[in-house]
Amino acid sequence: MTSMSRARVARRIAAGAAYGGGGIGLAGAAAVGLLLAEVRLARRHVGNGTDNHVPNADGRYGHLYDNPGEPPLRLTILGDSTAAGQGVHRAGQTPGALLASGLSAVAERPVLMRNVALPGARSDDLDRQVALVLADPALLPDICVIMIGANDVTNRMPPTRSVRHLSSAVRRLRTAGAEVVVGTCPDLGTIEPVQQPLRWLARRASRQLAAAQTIGVVEQGGRTVSLGDLLGPEFAANPRELFGPDNYHPSAEGYATAAMAVLPTVCAALGLWPAEEERPDVTRREGFLPVARAAAEAASEAGTEVTAAMPTGPKGPWALLKRRRRRRVPEPDRSPATPSP
Repeated sequence: MTSMSRARVARRIAAGAAYGGGGIGLAGAAAVGLLLAEVRLARRHVGNGTDNHVPNADGRYGHLYDNPGEPPLRLTILGDSTAAGQGVHRAGQTPGALLASGLSAVAERPVLMRNVALPGARSDDLDRQVALVLADPALLPDICVIMIGANDVTNRMPPTRSVRHLSSAVRRLRTAGAEVVVGTCPDLGTIEPVQQPLRWLARRASRQLAAAQTIGVVEQGGRTVSLGDLLGPEFAANPRELFGPDNYHPSAEGYATAAMAVLPTVCAALGLWPAEEERPDVTRREGFLPVARAAAEAASEAGTEVTAAMPTGPKGPWALLKRRRRRRVPEPDRSPATPSP
């Protein structure tokens, strides 16, 4: 599917989410049925490689930067098993811990990290997760990172419904004063047990949802980072390193790759990234685009950020597309966290 075609589909899905539609599918029903059968086989294989235990990484990071009188930044992680860190055994290997450590190093401040993500969650679980995050007004986060979407595809959630729940979550968090960064639906075509031609179909469905998610998130004032086939080239070269024992969830190295793709956008959302890095770089094909086109391009290239720009243009809302993936990221503080009380 071309970028322009993906942009049109994403616009229709996002419009359906905004206005209550629910019948726009990601692919033909018969093909989706085959995809689901294949992915269910893959998920049965998952159960043979690891358990459902997720390390608890909640706590305070960046003790080197403790400064009496200065409160820590508050980071909250929401989403599914990828956000939770399923598939690794140590707390410091989870994406939440990696992001908290990296954010602390850039901000030179401690970071208090909380993870409310749930393995197996779909976008409709975000309503519950956001309620947990907003339950105590004294503990509202400065920034939230959401990773969601894969289970929506494999469980046949209509994409309009998926985007509606995600958009609502972003709106509620932004209204409460938190910045929001969403890691969009990953590329299910990189899962090893899924065979061709269903790899192609899985990739198509994943990218369509990711593009629609981007439109919904940006319209609510959040930023997105395409996870897409972030592990694709590395997976092809060395799948045993980037994927965990279940061949479904990332390994520690895979989570580190994803976290380092998201970290620059987290820092930029908090105003911590150098000003010169925020200007679009034409040599990287960065710039201002209609939001649907930016969403489609981002879905095709992992590590690409989309954020709201000018309120509107001849073709509707506009967005800034940035390709941050290869930009230098400071080495995170690897010191263990102090568990939350």
